[in-house]
Amino acid sequence: MLSQAHRDIVRDTVPLLETGGEVLTTHFYAMMLREYPEVRPLFNQAHQANGDQPRALANAVLMYARNIERLDQLGGLVSTIVNKHVALQILPEHYPIVGKCLLRAIEEVLGKEVATPAVIAAWAAAYGQLADILMGVEEQAYQEKADTPGGWRGARSFRLERRVVESAEISSLYFVPVDGDPVLRHQPGQYLGLKLLINGQEHRRNYSLSAMADGVRYRISVKREPGGVVSNFLHDDLAIGGVVEVFPPSGEFVLAPGDKPVALISAGVGITPTLAMLEAALQTSRPVYFIHCARSRAAQAFAPWLQSLAAQHKQLRCFYRYEDEDGRLDDAALADWLPRERNLDAYFLGPKGFMAAVQTSLRALGVPQEQCRYEFFGPAAALH
Repeated sequence: MLSQAHRDIVRDTVPLLETGGEVLTTHFYAMMLREYPEVRPLFNQAHQANGDQPRALANAVLMYARNIERLDQLGGLVSTIVNKHVALQILPEHYPIVGKCLLRAIEEVLGKEVATPAVIAAWAAAYGQLADILMGVEEQAYQEKADTPGGWRGARSFRLERRVVESAEISSLYFVPVDGDPVLRHQPGQYLGLKLLINGQEHRRNYSLSAMADGVRYRISVKREPGGVVSNFLHDDLAIGGVVEVFPPSGEFVLAPGDKPVALISAGVGITPTLAMLEAALQTSRPVYFIHCARSRAAQAFAPWLQSLAAQHKQLRCFYRYEDEDGRLDDAALADWLPRERNLDAYFLGPKGFMAAVQTSLRALGVPQEQCRYEFFGPAAALH
């Protein structure tokens, strides 16, 4: 039970988290992944190596501590965490491991003079409260997906039906369920969780669904990452007919209904969720502005398909920016390509620097902030 005394103590630790939160969470992950190998598949080691995962957790812990008196302010954070957890199938048995390691990390990093028994007790109660919130919302999500037509709970076996090369870096993979039954119709913009066994090691990854739902199969489009264990396996080693375990679609970065013009702005492999959004938007009368940035023409995926769509739909306007020819996307290009009336819905996705620049440009051009939506492929971060 989280008492008022506990809340006061947690709130008092905010200055410590502001200055040393990332050190604490880095220590936490190193300890947990070393001592509890069963949770390693739940974490992308690349995000550990570059610091993205510890940084994201530090920000989340700090936000929780700051809002310990008004948890309703955590709505967006809770929703993001829940969707990521559901896509990777985080289960109640994982929470005690995280809690035990987090409390140890607090004690070991802050030292016993600061991390007194009262501080540890307060954070134990605070973590217990947050875990209960997350487990409750996640259970609802698991059950809802299981109860939806074509849905399921846990892992389901899917077979690789075909693989299509889309560019020098990106290939699309089409998966159909082994049982032959229908599949849950995902919302445009959602992602799929995969569980794979590679050289005896389990790996879990999320990949955006790059085609509109048809109730029969799923398509993901994967960029080959240098040294990426999973992406290279999907490109080179997973044979046609090979079977992987799949978790139900998840994610909140989806095309919202409305009648405003839609701007879909992407860079690199960030194009993938915007493709399903594009298909869905073209089934309405909404004007669509599709803007994609790539390092080169060879790196751009889906160019012929986009060209064909533009020829078929007068409401669609496509614009491309190639860094090796034109440089990076700038305010002038966006101002020229977007409609003069800035009351539109904008969705953007790509590398963090790209998204930060787009966010700044959209704000400068007068697009309402509440109508600008983005998502991180990896752990969430601040755009500034």
